[in-house]
Amino acid sequence: MSSYVFMDESGDLGFDFTKSKTSKYFVVSFLFCNNKRPVEKVIKKIFSGFSKKEIKSHHGMLHAYKEKPTTRVKLLRNLTQKDISILIIRLNKQKVYTKLQDEKHVLYNYVVNILLDRMVSKKLVPLNESIHFVASKRETNKFLNENFGAYLKSQTKENHRLNIQVEIATPSQEKGLQAVDFVAWSFFRKYEHGDESYANIINQKVVEENALFV
Repeated sequence: MSSYVFMDESGDLGFDFTKSKTSKYFVVSFLFCNNKRPVEKVIKKIFSGFSKKEIKSHHGMLHAYKEKPTTRVKLLRNLTQKDISILIIRLNKQKVYTKLQDEKHVLYNYVVNILLDRMVSKKLVPLNESIHFVASKRETNKFLNENFGAYLKSQTKENHRLNIQVEIATPSQEKGLQAVDFVAWSFFRKYEHGDESYANIINQKVVEENALFV
């Protein structure tokens, strides 16, 4: 037996707040499931309701920020019917001290490590089984992707003694990443724009929300 953890983020790690596109928050989301097939079926069900034109324009992928409100609501409601758990962490970037601002990859890994700790303390995955950890590809730089995977594996083995397989994938390769993208987007919208409507739909599946640098 093996369980799955899908991770995605929303927002950016830029710290130049004079730029209009720099976000105030950075949100990381984990979606846990013992079987990824029901989650994949949620994505497939959305596509089954699309017209041929809509299917062609999507190129096999759903992106929360591009979709119609009705599509977002339908997907999130369908997710609530599945056996999943969600863990959220938000980073208030304006409160991050200067050294971490200059070492963005350290900051990112710091956030992820805290989430891994919560994952184990709340026993969101069976600790004696294989865990497939799938993170959305966030960098085009292969070196960073490989280092990110190595960091996750070393942290889980040294600190938590988990049997974890790390995969850095694209949403087209792993449909579970498309699902967690909607979760991350929903909570980013809650914090960044004060719109809780989407987060409230999936909130019953959230086991914990964490705030860093409040």
